[in-house]
Amino acid sequence: MKNFCFIVGILLAPAQAIAQLSPEAISKTNYAGGPLPEGQSAITVVVQVLLDRAAISPGVIDGFRGPMSRSAIRAFEAREGLEADGVMDSDVWKALDGDDRGQILRSYRITEEDAVGLTDGLPDDYAKLAKMDWLGYTSVAERLAEDFHMDQAFLRNLNPDAAFQAGETIFVAATGDPIDATVTRVEVRKDVGRVAAFSKDDIMVANYPATVGSAELPSPSGTHEITAIAIEPTYTYRPDENFRQGDNDEILVLPPGANGPVGIVWIDLSKPTYGIHGTSDPDELFQDQSHGCVRLTNWDARELAGMVDQGTAVSFVSEDN
Repeated sequence: MKNFCFIVGILLAPAQAIAQLSPEAISKTNYAGGPLPEGQSAITVVVQVLLDRAAISPGVIDGFRGPMSRSAIRAFEAREGLEADGVMDSDVWKALDGDDRGQILRSYRITEEDAVGLTDGLPDDYAKLAKMDWLGYTSVAERLAEDFHMDQAFLRNLNPDAAFQAGETIFVAATGDPIDATVTRVEVRKDVGRVAAFSKDDIMVANYPATVGSAELPSPSGTHEITAIAIEPTYTYRPDENFRQGDNDEILVLPPGANGPVGIVWIDLSKPTYGIHGTSDPDELFQDQSHGCVRLTNWDARELAGMVDQGTAVSFVSEDN
């Protein structure tokens, strides 16, 4: 599988401090009107979980009112026929069935299988990664955070006394089940950093946050087709065709795994070297740049891969829609 994308970090302000949000506070909170609070809050956790259940992905569930949450609210508003301004209000709350939301968090008992296939350390150098057999999760907490669509720091903060060992019971987000739908076309909305998936009746069945290209290597325009779908793909590093990583100047094949450069999914496009793929850093989707490709969280990429097929149309659009 030819997959040549590369992630480039950009300078950011220092990360916001993680607040101490208890499971009890999250479960008892209710929407009191107005925009979501600045920073991290219990009500933002609730809204993120409800958006996830509605198939409008907020990216990672972390309780922060950030760019991914705002873009998700905006996409949800557009789908529901509301004013699409990305600001939480009573109409959005009602459309999300917020008053009948049920459990936002649930308990989960960690199993022995959760600790299988972990990777002990991941070097930055691609030549060293190419010598490994698997680029898997490095901890149980990392695996469970992805399983339940959560930021790892938030998961740990929610369970401060947990050692994340088999037999422990922890709190996790009560996310929705994967969508069971057939997608006939996909829109990559470059201006807003979202990917929208549509059924044959032109109904939006899902919408995901994405990193879409960069100034150096922008994503393509026009409509292309899906040519192949690979789960747990290898990654082919070709320095003469795309980018140079460190001092590596030879072709390298990196093994599969959630912490590989394209995560656990590669959806190949008819435009050579381009695809839709996962990521090893789901909390940085709106902070990094991807060299030309479309990068989703691993769980969103896996869900999309289950709904598309070879020949599904993928359109790259620039208008703010």
